[in-house]
Amino acid sequence: MPTCDFQNCPALDLICVPGGTGVVDTLADAETIDFIRRQGDRAQYVTSVCTGAFLLGAAGLLKGRRATTHWAYVDLLPLVGAIHEQGRSVRDGNVFIAGGVTAGIDFALRIVAELAGIEVAQAIQLAIEYDPSPPFDAGDPDKASAAATALIVHRNEMARARMGQQLAKIDGLYKA
Repeated sequence: MPTCDFQNCPALDLICVPGGTGVVDTLADAETIDFIRRQGDRAQYVTSVCTGAFLLGAAGLLKGRRATTHWAYVDLLPLVGAIHEQGRSVRDGNVFIAGGVTAGIDFALRIVAELAGIEVAQAIQLAIEYDPSPPFDAGDPDKASAAATALIVHRNEMARARMGQQLAKIDGLYKA
């Protein structure tokens, strides 16, 4: 349960902004974007997973920085001033950004290694039995079949359109 709100939250050492279906609506929430900006300006580590990158971007924290997000949305990164870099996770200074869900696990282990050491990160990896062995080699659009890629592109069409429309509305509004 939360023990503080946006107004009385102490300075964070690390802020991690998740992605997902709520991002588009959250882009219109000035209070949340302002909180992310304030915390991100002073945090030692500014991080996001998946489409959470757009919330960091709306807060002005990705301007001129290399970043990634879920592959179906990477072309929208310039709308928040970010420079797309291909990769499951991308680091630019104190900003760490991961692509989709499983890239978030990779990224989390990298952050733990940075904060607590490689041995701790490896112990966590062992504890959660993170030893990927996917049943198919289709976890990237460069590897997936055209049919699988088309299915996901189609599935994301409306969400991508909404994301683009919302980012166009806020362009310049939240960027410092």
